[in-house]
Amino acid sequence: MKNPVSITSIGTISPLGRTADEIWKHYQSDKHFFQEAEFDDGQELGGFLPEYLQVEVNSLREQNSKYRNLDKSVLCAILAGRNLNSISTLPEGTGINIGSSRGATGLFEKYHSEYIKTGKTSTYTSPSTTLGNISSWVAQDLQLEGPQFSHSVTCSTGMHSILNSVAWIRSGMAKAFIAGGSEAPLTGFTLAQMKAMKIYAQNNQKYPCRSLDMEKTVNTMILSEAAGLVSLEESTISNPEAFIKGVGYANEKLKHGASLSKKGICLQKSMKMAIEDSGKVEVDAVVMHAPGTIGGDRSEINAMREIFADKLPPVTSNKWKVGHSFAASGILSLQMAVMMLQHQEFLPVPFSNFQQKPEKLENILVNSVGFGGNAVSLLVGRNC
Repeated sequence: MKNPVSITSIGTISPLGRTADEIWKHYQSDKHFFQEAEFDDGQELGGFLPEYLQVEVNSLREQNSKYRNLDKSVLCAILAGRNLNSISTLPEGTGINIGSSRGATGLFEKYHSEYIKTGKTSTYTSPSTTLGNISSWVAQDLQLEGPQFSHSVTCSTGMHSILNSVAWIRSGMAKAFIAGGSEAPLTGFTLAQMKAMKIYAQNNQKYPCRSLDMEKTVNTMILSEAAGLVSLEESTISNPEAFIKGVGYANEKLKHGASLSKKGICLQKSMKMAIEDSGKVEVDAVVMHAPGTIGGDRSEINAMREIFADKLPPVTSNKWKVGHSFAASGILSLQMAVMMLQHQEFLPVPFSNFQQKPEKLENILVNSVGFGGNAVSLLVGRNC
């Protein structure tokens, strides 16, 4: 990448918390952050926000009457945006691109249920369930005047937001962008969809999500609430959090709408592109998508073996600890990579088959992939 892009700050809310110190402390433990809750068809595991963040999200509706009818996915993004804005000063004309895989699923289910019962729906139904309203409401809250747009590219949505933002910055059409994803998927209907696909965790063992356990015999994905935003600028700024040194993206021909090829063709292409875009720097570690499903984890490992052959770098993932937050998941993975670079500490998966540790941490590859056979890979480094 001729002109690396600077990551000036990262703001997230997730089961790991909100502040950098809190999140890093939780990353260093061997504890997972899943809880059980009651849904229509019984108890289910989920990565719920901690209680203090639940209170903060709900209080947004009380602070501003305009926010009263917004979905939780939008409110989470607003809170993450405030966290981002408290870290750095956003330049004039900053653009924003925040996506969501599922969008306002909580409100959509509520309004649809009311319609089935009464034949009528609220005036707020259409504007509050429009997928594109996350970026616009965060822009309103932060008083941004740059370009505002949203999109949905399934689980890789957040990383695609970064791709779009990098393109705007590299083209000279914007000097700075906020990119990210937000998701509040812990609803009865969404969980039922995952269970229908037979990919959701079935039991509550010590580590219920077995991401990167290559010997598991059942799927173990667990959904999570989260929002993650990244502030990006040209590489000319001083003391950024990290640099995006290479970007890659790809798709593949599918046999099934929810499947990946056994060798992860799209991931092979995206990783190769990101490495070549960086000038072929050495990859010290990889933060994998690794959702905890048998097929998903194997496809990604197979793709890595095609790219790195017998020199497979150390690999890790955070989904065993925090769950799968769809659009926000790639941003949480990116934050994990940046924190490892900053602290110079590799965070392994405690029960994983892969326990190799890197000799150094200068450049880390981050993967994200979703339904539709699309993948994004970003190579981030400490130095430009």
